[in-house]
Amino acid sequence: MGGNLLEVNNLKKYFPIKSGFLQKTVGHVKAVDGISFTVRAGETLGIVGESGCGKSTMGRLVMRIMDATDGQILMEGQDITKLSGDKLRSIRSDFQMVFQDPYASLNPKISVEEIIAEPLIVKGGLTRAQIAERVSYLLNVVGLRPSVKNRYPHEFSGGQRQRIGIARALALNPKLIVADEAVSALDVSIQSQILNLLVELKKEFNLSYIFISHNLAVVRHISDRVGVMYLGNMVELAGKVDLYQKPLHPYTVALLSAAPEAKRGAVKERIILEGEVPSPANPPKGCAFHTRCPHAMDICREVRPQFREVAEDHLVACHLYEPQPLHS
Repeated sequence: MGGNLLEVNNLKKYFPIKSGFLQKTVGHVKAVDGISFTVRAGETLGIVGESGCGKSTMGRLVMRIMDATDGQILMEGQDITKLSGDKLRSIRSDFQMVFQDPYASLNPKISVEEIIAEPLIVKGGLTRAQIAERVSYLLNVVGLRPSVKNRYPHEFSGGQRQRIGIARALALNPKLIVADEAVSALDVSIQSQILNLLVELKKEFNLSYIFISHNLAVVRHISDRVGVMYLGNMVELAGKVDLYQKPLHPYTVALLSAAPEAKRGAVKERIILEGEVPSPANPPKGCAFHTRCPHAMDICREVRPQFREVAEDHLVACHLYEPQPLHS
């Protein structure tokens, strides 16, 4: 693997809460609250966390589908956080997205050929014959016969539709694909086929992935490194072997304890977390997890822990691993 393809620094997305006749802003939903991570060239970074933790919003921010409230997104060293218009369009081909619901993300009124050709036509520079050839090639690559190109999305199964979505994402030879719950709507038998396809395509096209999922076993299968999100924060990030066998953050430990198919002996007994996940509209002071953490200390209620490296290539945001002050 090469250097960093993507670098995300202190990324935030706050949605305003409006109230009253004048629709005044009375607060904010802190969907993503200051996360930092990198994606290395040629790697798959898995992102896990419960529903509502901000992982899909993070994916859309990286894709520039929505604008960040604050923070920085660097693609191969270029700051793309505030790019717009032609400048954004010129680098758009470098990153693409595969969505959870392949049917909702495909235009039902146009044929498969038109769906895959659309980004090629928008980019320009190819003849109709070259576009047709590229579409046939991409269908072949994702395991569909080129003869299906005149059919429409409703004529395909969920797994086939996801293959069409992947073909469209590959059309412009991207460097990074953000896959947002890309297999969660599919049958288990089809999930493994799509995961294996993504692994093959990664090698063939020299791709990097951000693979977003709530399924720890799926993320373990496909990822090189794994980041764990909780309430808009990144709480742990490590190589998958380290993360699954030696989880450090109490939230990661609890998450793995609830997924026997993912943990493989790392966490011996089921840990039941007390209480509900706090609202991102009113997150706790200090560590976002302290209201449910079995190890919470006074400092956790007051001071937000730094997201820092505590072992080689293993980052965690937890006061249990902060350097302790020396007492005189």
